[in-house]
Amino acid sequence: MRRTRRTHRLVRRALVLLTALALPLTLDQAPAPASAPAPPIAPVLDQDFPDPDLVKVGRTYHAYATHGATQNIQHATSTDLTHWKTDTADVLPALGGWALPKRDLVWAPEVYDNGGGFTMHYTARDRASDKQCVGVALSDSPDGPFRPVGDGPLICPAARGGAIDAASHTEGGQRYVLWKNDGNCCGLGTSLYLQPTSWDGTRTTGDAIELIKQDQEWEGPLVEAPTLVRRGGRHVLFYSAHFYRGDQYLTAYAVAEKLTGPYVKPSGPLMTTAGFAGAVRGPGGQDVVKGPDGRDRIVFHGWNADYSQRPMYVAGLRFEGGRPVVEAAR
Repeated sequence: MRRTRRTHRLVRRALVLLTALALPLTLDQAPAPASAPAPPIAPVLDQDFPDPDLVKVGRTYHAYATHGATQNIQHATSTDLTHWKTDTADVLPALGGWALPKRDLVWAPEVYDNGGGFTMHYTARDRASDKQCVGVALSDSPDGPFRPVGDGPLICPAARGGAIDAASHTEGGQRYVLWKNDGNCCGLGTSLYLQPTSWDGTRTTGDAIELIKQDQEWEGPLVEAPTLVRRGGRHVLFYSAHFYRGDQYLTAYAVAEKLTGPYVKPSGPLMTTAGFAGAVRGPGGQDVVKGPDGRDRIVFHGWNADYSQRPMYVAGLRFEGGRPVVEAAR
C-alpha cells in the first residue's frame, strides 16, 4: 500500500512537470543561448604595416608604421579603428643628416601631440657608429611632413648596441621616452629604459633608468617595443620579446606600483601565436589606445600565412586588478 501511494505521487509529479514543459516559456524562464565560439581575429589593415603606433587627433586616429616599399614611415587614418585609409605620401620624406639614407633601416615610429605641433621619434642607422639609433622630427600636422631636428640622434648608446623602439609616456607633468638598447645586434643583452625629455621630445633631460631586461626563458634572446600605461593605480609595461621573424615573437607585460619600478613579470606572456590559435602569428610591436567608446584597445602586428607581410590587428583590452587581459586572445 505504501509503495502504491508513493507510485501515485511520482506519477502526479511527472504529469505536472510534463504540463509545465508543454507551456511556452517566459523571457525570465528562457534558457540562455549556447555561447558561440569567438570569431577568428582578422587584420584591420591587411597590408605590411609593422610596429604600429597610434595617436588620436580630434575624431581621427593616425597610425604610423615601419618603412614601406616607397616610404620611410607609413601613415594611415581611421575614425573607428576598423576602416583605414592609407596615405601614399611619405610622412618622413627625409632623415636626419646623422642617419644613413637607407629606407629599410627606418623602423618603429612614435608620434605624439606636443602642444605646439607633433613629435616623431624614429629609428635609423647612425653613420658614425653604424648602429641603429633614435632620432627626432617635428611637424605642424599629424599628416606630416615631419622634418628632422638636431645635429645627431637623440639616443645612441653605441657601446650597448644602439637604441631602437622609442615610445612616449607622460606623468606628473613630465615627458619621458622609453627605448630598448639594441644589444642583440652585437651579442649583448637587451633592456628597456625610461628617460626624461623636454616637452617636445627633442632633447633628453636626465639619465636613463633600466626598467626590465630579458630574464625569462620564454622571452628568448631579447625584449623590445615598450609601451607604458597606468591603469588601476599600477604602471603596466607592455613589451615584445623573442625574434620578430617567426611564430615565437610575442607580447608580454610587467607591472609596477611606481613609475621607475621595480617591475614584476607574470609567469608567461600575454599574446602568443598559440594564444590566437594560429590566427595571428608572432603578435607584437603593440600600442595601447582608447577606442571611440572610451575603452582600451591593443593594436599590434602579426605575420600573414606566407610570412611575407605583417598586417595590423586591433583587439579589446581590459584590466583586472591592474593586469591586462586581451579579449580576442584565446
